Amino acid sequence: MHTQEPQSTSDTHPTRFDRPASTAIDDLWNLATSPWRLALESRAGWEFGALMASQPWLTLAPHGDGHPVLVLPRLLGCDLSTQPLRTFLTQMGYESHTWGLGLNVGPRTGILDACMDRLIALEKRSGRKVSLIGWSLGGLYARELAKEAPERVRQVITLGSPFTGHPTPTQIWDFYRDLTGDHMGLPHEHGSLAEDPQVPTTSIFSRSDGIVPWTCSQTQPGALTENIEVESSHLGLAVNPASLHAIADRLAQPEGSWSPFDRSGLRGLFYPDPGR
Repeated sequence: MHTQEPQSTSDTHPTRFDRPASTAIDDLWNLATSPWRLALESRAGWEFGALMASQPWLTLAPHGDGHPVLVLPRLLGCDLSTQPLRTFLTQMGYESHTWGLGLNVGPRTGILDACMDRLIALEKRSGRKVSLIGWSLGGLYARELAKEAPERVRQVITLGSPFTGHPTPTQIWDFYRDLTGDHMGLPHEHGSLAEDPQVPTTSIFSRSDGIVPWTCSQTQPGALTENIEVESSHLGLAVNPASLHAIADRLAQPEGSWSPFDRSGLRGLFYPDPGR
C-alpha cells in the first residue's frame, strides 16, 4: 500500500474537516427548501438543451494534452448517462474512458477493487497519470481511488458528491454495514470520507441541487483543494455548460502546476463565490 505524505501541518490539523458554525442554519435551510429544490431537478432537460446551444462558447474552453480521463457515473447511472460529458472531453483533446461496470447500484463489495483495476489498466496503457471525474456517488469512488493510489492519479473532479455532512456518509454506511453485514466496498484505512486525497481535488456543486444538499459537497479550500459553485440541478451537473467549462479549465492545467480556479472578471457572472 502506498504511504501518503501529509502536505503540511496545517493540512492535517484535526479541525480541517470541521463544519462552519453556521452549518445548523444551512441544514435548516436545506430542509425547508428541499421540496422546491427537488422540483427544480426538472431543469436537467433544459440544461441538456443549453449544452447544445452553448457549443460555440464551450469550444473556447482550454483544450487538453491528451491524458486519460476516467468518468464514474452517479447512483443508478451508467456509461450512457456520462456520454455527453465524455464526448465533450474527447472534443477538448482528452482520452476519455467509461468505467465499464454497468449500472452504478451503489458501493457494493468489490466495486472499488474493480474501479482500481480499471484505473491501473488505463495508467499502464497510456503511461500517464489518469484524471478522475466522478458524478455524485461516482465522486466518492474517485476520491477513494485517489487516496489509495495517488501516484496513479493526476487530479480528481467531483460533481455534486456527498462526501461530508450530518450524518456523514461514513456513519450512514457503517449503519448499513452493521445492519446487513455488507461492507459496501468503501475502506476506512484512509479515515473519514471527508478527508481529501493528496492530489489536486475540485468539488463542483450547486446550492439548488435537489438531490444532494450543497453543504455536503463542500471541501475545505487548501493548497490542493477547491470548490466551484455553478447554478445547476443535480441531474444536470454533468451536462451543464458552466460545469463543463470549469472541468475543461481544471483538466488543462499542466501536470504538477495546479492552481485554484480563477473566477475573476466575466467568470464571476457564471461562477459565484463558493465561500459566500
